[in-house]
Amino acid sequence: MLQVSRWVRIVVGLILIFGIAIALPNALPENIRNQLPSWAPKNTVSLGLDLQGGSYVLLEVQLDQVTKDQLDSTVGDIRRALRKRHIAYEFKRPEDGVGVRVLNPAEYQDALAVVKELNPAVTGAAMIGTKQYDITQPGDSTVFLKMSDAYRKQLRKDVVGRSIEVVRKRVDELGTKEPSIEQQGDDRIVVQVPGLTDPSHLLTLLQTTAKMTFQMVDTTNDVMAAIQQHRIPPNSELLEYTTEKGGQKQLPILVEKRVLIAGDRLKTAGWSTNQQTGQVVVTFGFDSVGAKEFAEITKENVGKPFAIVLDKKVLTAPNIREPIIGGSGQIEGNYTVQTANDLAVLLRAGALPAPLKPIDQRTVGPELGKDSIEKGKIATIAGLALVAIFMVLRYGLFGLFADIAMTTNLVLLMAVMTLFGSTLTLPGIAGIVLTLGMAVDANVLIFERMREESHNGRSMLGAIDTGERRAIATIIDANMTHLIAALILFELGSGPVRGFAVTLGVGIITSFFTSVMITRLIIIGWLNVRKPKKLII
Repeated sequence: MLQVSRWVRIVVGLILIFGIAIALPNALPENIRNQLPSWAPKNTVSLGLDLQGGSYVLLEVQLDQVTKDQLDSTVGDIRRALRKRHIAYEFKRPEDGVGVRVLNPAEYQDALAVVKELNPAVTGAAMIGTKQYDITQPGDSTVFLKMSDAYRKQLRKDVVGRSIEVVRKRVDELGTKEPSIEQQGDDRIVVQVPGLTDPSHLLTLLQTTAKMTFQMVDTTNDVMAAIQQHRIPPNSELLEYTTEKGGQKQLPILVEKRVLIAGDRLKTAGWSTNQQTGQVVVTFGFDSVGAKEFAEITKENVGKPFAIVLDKKVLTAPNIREPIIGGSGQIEGNYTVQTANDLAVLLRAGALPAPLKPIDQRTVGPELGKDSIEKGKIATIAGLALVAIFMVLRYGLFGLFADIAMTTNLVLLMAVMTLFGSTLTLPGIAGIVLTLGMAVDANVLIFERMREESHNGRSMLGAIDTGERRAIATIIDANMTHLIAALILFELGSGPVRGFAVTLGVGIITSFFTSVMITRLIIIGWLNVRKPKKLII
């Protein structure tokens, strides 16, 4: 019969108190929220780009470049291994792989063994036995390597995942609030930064690969001869400076290809002012391993210049005056506070595993977002009011009970979104309005079933109890189909579609709780207090 245990009442009461406490800051002005005690909840639902305004950037991960770099690395490994064994060879470089032709057929089997050793297995439980490259032997003392589909798929997944993490670190370093960074499709990244009104600055930070290396300057060869005669030594590379000197562009510089320390050894990066010159400089510090390597390198090359290279461009190339034991240093140049901080942000976040190509960028003004919020509030209040009036006109006092449950549903919905840090977008507001309309569906089913049982001759208590029990199955079916649709929208959609799916899915769960449990408790309380003799719906 109409009985609810004490523990259920206590749990429901705690949920309501907790929900109201979590949702309340959303209705308070910021100055009042700041005055709340430290133990009180202060978080609010984050507003999306379309409500708050900000910058939107769509980036595409250049996976073709990653594949090319991977093949180049494999070529270098094979070249070093064959030279070490004194095997004469020549390379063939089709677009989709690497071919190695052994000049002496008697050495072909040795070369084949070398190539197989340099073809490791793909990691992953589902890919046991799968190699990075498919090896074929077309004849003519040639072995051909083609990147396997399994490795290409895993490489794509790893590169996109690492790119998202680096992008997230860079955006977080800007000090922005509640940025949204999501993968779209197989190789695209959507970056939304509410409150940031300069997408070009954001794009500059995100497009920079920030691959930093420390290399020695080639002082044994003439840089002018390399520039004029286009004869660059095989173990060196001709790199340009990123900065000017005396208002004029500096000549390129010859730098040894050998990387002494990679940028992944950097632990800290920031900016400060040189106390002697007053110039803004970028400071950096290595981890323990990098500090040891840096100390040994500077100790062995005192008096020689070394280059700090960022994305194949030289930041600075100072002379090593003395061994640097502390594992830290600074980069001088024509930096402003902004440019120095940007470079420090890039170094702290780490290098991108692949270049990022901008597909779309735009700015949403805060005025448009403010207008959307106001219209969203009007739509929500209007929808709530119209549904509430209809329920009262249709079901009288029981309709009022349903309206109380619907209002409680809105409070719990905002509480859940606040608690889990969800972002409210304009489609999300539409999802809330739709949820409010759907929230009373369960009550309509229950009340109509109660009417039917009452007309069939059941007593008042029997009609209420039986009507609710028999309506539950239909309510569960209806809510499950809606929840499945919301999950599909969230999984397959992106951006605004996901915002709509989140509010719809959470609203379905909270509306089921309020429509069934809250309404039941209200009816039981009404029966105990008023003790009516006849059921009037």
